[in-house]
Amino acid sequence: MDNATKPLILSSSPHFHSRYTTERAMQEVALACLPAVASGIGFFGLNAALAVVLCVAGAVGADVLCQRIMGRPVMKGDASSVITGLLLAMCLPPSIPFWIAFLGGVLAIVIGKQVFGGLGQNIFNPAHIGRAILLASFPVYMTTWTPARGMGVDAITSATPMALMKLGAMEQLPSLAQVVVGRIGGCIGETSVIAILVGGGFLIIRKHIDWRIPAMYVGTVFVLAAAYGGVMGYGLLYPVYQVCCGGLLLGAFLMATDWVTSPVTKNGRLVFGAGLGLLTCMIRFFGGLSEGVCYSILIMNILTPLIDRYTRGRIYGRKGKAGKAV
Repeated sequence: MDNATKPLILSSSPHFHSRYTTERAMQEVALACLPAVASGIGFFGLNAALAVVLCVAGAVGADVLCQRIMGRPVMKGDASSVITGLLLAMCLPPSIPFWIAFLGGVLAIVIGKQVFGGLGQNIFNPAHIGRAILLASFPVYMTTWTPARGMGVDAITSATPMALMKLGAMEQLPSLAQVVVGRIGGCIGETSVIAILVGGGFLIIRKHIDWRIPAMYVGTVFVLAAAYGGVMGYGLLYPVYQVCCGGLLLGAFLMATDWVTSPVTKNGRLVFGAGLGLLTCMIRFFGGLSEGVCYSILIMNILTPLIDRYTRGRIYGRKGKAGKAV
């Protein structure tokens, strides 16, 4: 059959092929989590490693089981459940009981993802759904901390940097060097600033995430913390600790930038990041919790469709977003 007699085939976009598939992109996101995970395991030991393995096992197992029960084809090469397990594990205390870590992985997938229809249909970040459920169900286990190696025996009963700032005990905070490296108390994957920035920088370079959300999120928290710290007399380093401690950087680079639950417009991402920063500071400064990243992201996930609606670009052929055709 020559070219003149070949049928014309019409298909929807995109009309070009690329070796960068969705599966490969997810694999690279999982790879970006590894520096922070490895850092957490290095500082907190075997218990942290087993918690990570069980979170991932619970998430992957629940994903496959749900797909079979619902009669859907099991998606081979889909690393989304692995990412969910890794992100959840990074938000858990190193001393978390193993059965809770496994249960968290299951709940993150079943309630955070599959009940909405599966991959790409969830409206909330699945990992934070899992963490929120565990925090509400097992508050003692979720707020019991063990020290990083090298912090000393007395550090076993010490509070995390976020708890110390909540109490206004700035003089008891660890040094910035310890914070940057990760030799502090906290969740498995949130303590090392260097490790998180390595993973986040990799995702930005590979264009898997947009810099606007983390930049606006971190910038908003820094500005508001500087203002609040100035009023309270906490010193010039207060906003730096607010940014570097807790789950802010982890949330900014690896959680808030989730493809499904974050805005698609550029201006919307700026609004999204600013909203995250405002909510996080409100919870940290005036709420009962010392940390507010998890709930801030879940709340802003609800507002994502609304943000996209009011920040969409002008439709071609119209005078404005709601104007008449010209």
